[in-house]
Amino acid sequence: MMNSDSEIKSPCINICELDDREICLGCWRHIDEIVAWSALDDSARRAVIMLAKQRGDKSKA
Repeated sequence: MMNSDSEIKSPCINICELDDREICLGCWRHIDEIVAWSALDDSARRAVIMLAKQRGDKSKA
């Protein structure tokens, strides 16, 4: 289901480089999360953003 009127915007910061686990080093989303983004509802988008934040925090620790 497309969700073009979503309130939750993409966390992309235009630093699109994948590591060996297929995690973007800019927004910390997995490639599967990036591909699915446009079809996710706001609840699922919030979950992806939370997981991405956790990945980013771990990488900085």
